[in-house]
Amino acid sequence: MSMPGPMELLLIFLVVVLLFGAKRIPEIAKGLGQGIKEFKKSLSELTKHDS
Repeated sequence: MSMPGPMELLLIFLVVVLLFGAKRIPEIAKGLGQGIKEFKKSLSELTKHDS
């Protein structure tokens, strides 16, 4: 499976804007970023305890 091209990314972005609205996208991105940060933190704590 290959990476989506610029037209596909634009289409995905437009669908997201239509579904959630432009005002909600920063909130969604912030929540996603915090979730990834928490996941990485938990993962690093697990690897520390395993050593």
